[in-house]
Amino acid sequence: MTKERTYSKYAQEATLLLGKQIKLARKQRKWSEQNLADRAGISRATLQKIENGALTCAIGLAFEAAALVGLNLFEQDKLPLSVSIKNANNMIALLPRRIKSKTRVVDDDF
Repeated sequence: MTKERTYSKYAQEATLLLGKQIKLARKQRKWSEQNLADRAGISRATLQKIENGALTCAIGLAFEAAALVGLNLFEQDKLPLSVSIKNANNMIALLPRRIKSKTRVVDDDF
């Protein structure tokens, strides 16, 4: 028996918003569900799950559908993604490579 995964409200709303944005952009392009699904290399049922905000779809599939309909997910300030990736790498380089949990000695001598 598999345990059902629970998601935060933020994650649920974010995937629903992404799905709605993909659906809106698809309809603005006057593409059918099957047309976009064929372009993305996925089934129509999978596209419907993405557009309905299903959390079980692979993130790569959702991002590919978004790219095909022309959604800019991370380019808020119109910088190319490569610049944002470089900035993130520079910030990561400033942080320690490993993060160790500090072990605290528990005083259990009552």
